[in-house]
Amino acid sequence: MKFTVGWLKDHLDTKKKDNELIEKLTDVGLEVESFDNLSSDLDNFKVAKIVNAQQHPNADRLRVCDVDIGGQNTIKVVCGAPNAKKDLLTVYAGPGSIIPKNNMKLTVSKIRGVTSYGMLCSESELNLSEESEGITELKSSNYSDKIGKNFFNNNNEKVVDLSITPNRPDCLGVRGVARDLAAAGAGRLKKISLKNIKKNGSQKIKVSITKDKNQGCTIFGSCLIEGVINQESPQWLKEKILSLGQKPISAIVDITNYVMLDLNRPLHAYDADKIDKEIIVRNSKKGETFEALDSKEYKLEDDMCVISDKSGVLGLGGIIGGTRSGTEINTKNILLESAYFLPRSIRKTSKLLNIDTDAKFRFERGIDPQSIELGLTKAAQLISEICGGKISKFDIKKIGKYEQNKIKFKISLFEKITGFKVKDSEIIEILTDLGFEVSKNKLELDLKIPTWRPDIIQPIDIVEEIVRIKGYENIETLEPEKKRIKDTLNKQQKLFHFLQRSVASKGYFETVTWSFTDSKINNLFKENLKEIKIVNPISSDLDVLRNSIFPNLTFYLKKNLDRGFKDISLFEIGPIFKDSEPGQQLTVIGAIKSGKISRLNWNEKERPVDVFDIKKDVIQTLVEAGYDRQSILIRDKSPSYYHPGKSGSVYLDKDDTDPVAYFGDIHPSIIKKLDIKTEGLVGFEIYLDNLKDNKVKLKDQKSNFEYSDYQKSERDFAFVVDKSFKAQDLIEIISLIDKNLIRSIKIFDIYEGENIPDGKKSIALNVIIQSSEKTLEEGDLEKINKLIISTVETKSGAKIRS
Repeated sequence: MKFTVGWLKDHLDTKKKDNELIEKLTDVGLEVESFDNLSSDLDNFKVAKIVNAQQHPNADRLRVCDVDIGGQNTIKVVCGAPNAKKDLLTVYAGPGSIIPKNNMKLTVSKIRGVTSYGMLCSESELNLSEESEGITELKSSNYSDKIGKNFFNNNNEKVVDLSITPNRPDCLGVRGVARDLAAAGAGRLKKISLKNIKKNGSQKIKVSITKDKNQGCTIFGSCLIEGVINQESPQWLKEKILSLGQKPISAIVDITNYVMLDLNRPLHAYDADKIDKEIIVRNSKKGETFEALDSKEYKLEDDMCVISDKSGVLGLGGIIGGTRSGTEINTKNILLESAYFLPRSIRKTSKLLNIDTDAKFRFERGIDPQSIELGLTKAAQLISEICGGKISKFDIKKIGKYEQNKIKFKISLFEKITGFKVKDSEIIEILTDLGFEVSKNKLELDLKIPTWRPDIIQPIDIVEEIVRIKGYENIETLEPEKKRIKDTLNKQQKLFHFLQRSVASKGYFETVTWSFTDSKINNLFKENLKEIKIVNPISSDLDVLRNSIFPNLTFYLKKNLDRGFKDISLFEIGPIFKDSEPGQQLTVIGAIKSGKISRLNWNEKERPVDVFDIKKDVIQTLVEAGYDRQSILIRDKSPSYYHPGKSGSVYLDKDDTDPVAYFGDIHPSIIKKLDIKTEGLVGFEIYLDNLKDNKVKLKDQKSNFEYSDYQKSERDFAFVVDKSFKAQDLIEIISLIDKNLIRSIKIFDIYEGENIPDGKKSIALNVIIQSSEKTLEEGDLEKINKLIISTVETKSGAKIRS
């Protein structure tokens, strides 16, 4: 947002110096990018010194000069002046400069075979005098220390360039900036001076707003001005436009631009004689086209807000007008538009068509919907004064009602948030100066939000308004307490980071990917969850929120495998999404392992990773997190993206209904569809939200490993059980017989076939028996053996295999 201090003072009565105003702008949260003189064409004329002058090889009357233009830069200039000589101080104009006398633009050129970069100027060419016989001679006493500096003084008024945050659309107009300064005590906000303009009859061009679904325009104000004489803008208006780095076009166009920048009220002027019968504000139809004022043709999609007439589209509402109805220097009758367009409509259309204009920039952030008539009045008055013409009555069409926002503000909230107190009367004064309508109700303020502040929606916003005007320096700076009273992380956060370390310690590399993924891969892993599409994806292959950790893990696993890496183990911890509603997400740690175990190992035979490797990792991770191994239960149910015969689910207790984890081989059909080339691919998922609080402090955990100084004994058992009987249940029966003696139980064989009855299977187990108190004798071992056999046969109906 650019403007001059003089323009600011059109709205602010102040005695503050320029630098004081700049400091105050920063204090109230309006960041000043720069405060400099406006550049001028005369800035290209520099003080220079001829360091050498030689005869041109191909011309008797020309000389080739080496010219010092400052900054250790010396360039060659061909000069025909008789006084061009060594050590002369003069004025140099570089390529691109425009000579004041004849408006000639300089370029790099060859003169008789020698390239000349610019020219050395006479006083006549600079409009300093009539002297044209030689180049300008400058006195050494005045200019010897100014080589490379501008010859002409830049007397243009300084320009303020503000960086306006998206939540402050009101400060995209000079008046909004002045209002903030006035509230902060930098001056008094002047009243807008509008003369009574004579209005002659009704606006003759019919205007209608269609009640389409998703209509982007809710208010359309207009007036007809007949008999104008469009012309060059007066000097004061030109200076306003030039101060922004823009070029004046014509009085009518410059006035609409001026009002937009002055009051943050975009306007548009149509050549009324080019409008076919009436104005219709409607939604576009796919395939409609129009040529815009940027000389580009745009093909429209459905439901873009357009201004049209009986012949078609005239322009995109709030974004850009069209050439068909544009004003020209010979325009006689204009229709002036002042409308309100919804920010969502502007953002959607401008993004689809890739258009960026000053009007679009303002409308998408939120224009004051109550400024329609003010904009028409200001512009119509200026057009009438400069271009003449007869002004019609205003025609303002509306669909829907606009209700001013209201907030109840507890005065005590300010001190509670900021730590310092401001008098009630001062709070009321600040808010009133900012445009709020304030009424006090005991300890509360009833506030009506000014219509130009769409960013104010809750009481904390009021606190921010008061503190930025009062001054952030009033907030006391406190040294942080060096004694930690509470833990930095809560239990869930500690568990989150502990699981990261636990899985990483097992050889998995952590990945950090997007929370969105490719819908084609996601559909392979989403089970029965709803697909959640992203309205504006950053990429066409990242178009849904992920329903599982696996889509991104498998994608990056494949990329690494395709690059020649082998035996890759990856994991990620983060959110997955069940639905688009708030709270419908789970935190999951997922991991995948691929390739072979013991590849190229001289001591062990290599083999593909399998379900038992991944089962070990997930169980060990849960045990390390403090969950009792003896209570953990494995069931054979798992999501469809696992291999149905090589997967399972993990429960912390037999009474639990929700699993805390899944593990297993990734389904072969998924591996085939994703074209993942690896010997084995297994994975697990742990759902942190389903993990119970185990009351164990993770940082205090000690190793669960217990050792004994006494000899261990191993016994193998083979039980014949029903085919449907689960091996896990057999392990649990044996482990509960004597926890002090039975150290571990491992299954080493499951057999069905010859010598085993139909409907039965044989499960072979290795049991390690060890006491921590004595060496077990043969009688002790025989007793525990018999107890294992009898207990298993009683509780499971199994028979010991002979």
